[in-house]
Amino acid sequence: MRRFAYVIRMIAEYLPEYQRLHANAWPEVLAMIRACNIQNNSIYHKDGFLFAYFEYTGDDYQADMARMASDSHTQSWWELTMSMQAPLGSRSPGEGWASMEEVFRLI
Repeated sequence: MRRFAYVIRMIAEYLPEYQRLHANAWPEVLAMIRACNIQNNSIYHKDGFLFAYFEYTGDDYQADMARMASDSHTQSWWELTMSMQAPLGSRSPGEGWASMEEVFRLI
């Protein structure tokens, strides 16, 4: 199992709508997340930032992420939700959400 964490800025005026959407996330999107071997997926908000965490249990992360990115429901969801976010300038090329470096873990 691999752990991932990401961060992005939330455009403040869209926070209520973003929360409403995630309280009623599209079943097709949730099914695709699960089908791509992601579990324990959470998003947190604090002071204008969104923090996402998930665990990946598959064998080919790049293939699973490509599968998710090619799904039409997921593409529509991302188009809708990304318009409510402001990516960090420090993100890597090709990233929307900026990947975070793990600095501590208690096992």
